[in-house]
Amino acid sequence: MHALFVTASIADYEKARNELRERVIPTVSQAPGFVAGYWLRPQDGGTGNSVIVFESEEAARAGADQLKQTPPSEVTIESIEVREVAGHA
Repeated sequence: MHALFVTASIADYEKARNELRERVIPTVSQAPGFVAGYWLRPQDGGTGNSVIVFESEEAARAGADQLKQTPPSEVTIESIEVREVAGHA
């Protein structure tokens, strides 16, 4: 398995959370190879993270490309890293 580790600046948390629930999660969960996704509330300063797990590196890279093309409106993507999942419970 491979995961996207995403760091983003969030301009308006409430608007971003609504878009996350209404558009992002339904779209991502339908992506080929999707396993699970976790979006973390931002800490001070409005920087948030997400971890989105896919069955393969290829699927994760396709997910990263999709995110780069259609980022949520209240979010500025700072970085997207594709990482191998070393373990899970």
